[in-house]
Amino acid sequence: MFAILGLALLLYSTCVVLLIATRDFRAASENAWAVPALVFAALGAVVAWHQPRNPIGWLLVACGGLNLLVDAAGLYSVLDFRIHHGTLPLGRAAVMIQASAFLLAVIFGLIVLLFPDGTLPSRRWRWVLWVYAVASVMFLANQFIGQSTVLGVSHLQVDFTGSPVNNPDPSGVAASVAGIGDRFSTVILACWVGFVGRQVLGYRRTAGERRQQLKWLMAGAAICVVAVVATVLAGGSDSPGAQAVQAAGQLGIAALPVSISVGILRYRLYDIDRIISRTLAYTIVTSLLIGMYAGLVLLATRLLSFQTPVAVAAATLAAAALFNPLRQRVQRAVDRRFNRARYDADQTVTEFAARLKDAVDLDSVGADLAIVVSRALEPAHLSIWLTGRDGPG
Repeated sequence: MFAILGLALLLYSTCVVLLIATRDFRAASENAWAVPALVFAALGAVVAWHQPRNPIGWLLVACGGLNLLVDAAGLYSVLDFRIHHGTLPLGRAAVMIQASAFLLAVIFGLIVLLFPDGTLPSRRWRWVLWVYAVASVMFLANQFIGQSTVLGVSHLQVDFTGSPVNNPDPSGVAASVAGIGDRFSTVILACWVGFVGRQVLGYRRTAGERRQQLKWLMAGAAICVVAVVATVLAGGSDSPGAQAVQAAGQLGIAALPVSISVGILRYRLYDIDRIISRTLAYTIVTSLLIGMYAGLVLLATRLLSFQTPVAVAAATLAAAALFNPLRQRVQRAVDRRFNRARYDADQTVTEFAARLKDAVDLDSVGADLAIVVSRALEPAHLSIWLTGRDGPG
């Protein structure tokens, strides 16, 4: 494991050095996937250390390592062909390495299929796995054949991501093989849909710990997809807002390996509902307060002609006064939808507290308390000790 982490850190350090050497913000923003890639490799090593027979840990390591390698190759291509005009050694090899980026998608598909215990759901899935492997190899051959034409270009040009822009299309037998490989993209897409569908059906049919594991996977995948979309949309811009989106996107992408690792290692699985509900609640409350704050400032300065410092102070006080009431209302609404277990538990405890005001019989109170605790907390065992009694009741 230490060798794997050392190699990942070496590749990450190489990416950092190349980022500094390129002196091109667009190249840095488009190739700055090194941080989440390092998280993939590190968490994969942790999972592999604790569960060496589970292939998902090793797949996470491979995903992180390959991502770092592709990032380093892309940045080296930019450094060679955009800054040093193709005078550095192994520049075309770096361009060729970038064609292996498709393997990242292949690995992601395997992780989704094998999550969480690293085994196939049934023997029939072996055929699907073989079809997926053959289709991936054929499509990857198409990618490498298309990229291999850079070897015959005398003055190769690349864009700010390190991808070639003036290499010709393959011809002859190479073009025929590439065309066959390209047709397998539909098969790969169908396999991905099947992998996701398998987990969705599993979520609907399972309960308990397995259901919580799938919740972690889906939550991490959702955050990762949003982060990737935001990062791509903000890529290539040098504005402060775009840089902030890029930085936030890197953290969002890293949520996927974190959620996968938590799901596999079963660390605090049942906190996921609370995390989701709290995240949604505070996001909604923050958005509402920002909108209200801006509206109050605009109303006071434009329509009521207040001085700006007075308007800002009044809006700040109003936002602070409304924070707790608004948070409580939004939290209840979010818990009702996304954290039903906690919402039902809170409702049960509230109803018990109301009944307790009028209760006079100690035995009935004890029995009612046992029922409330069982419904709210679902303990494995329950005993109530009363002062003056010889034993549990």
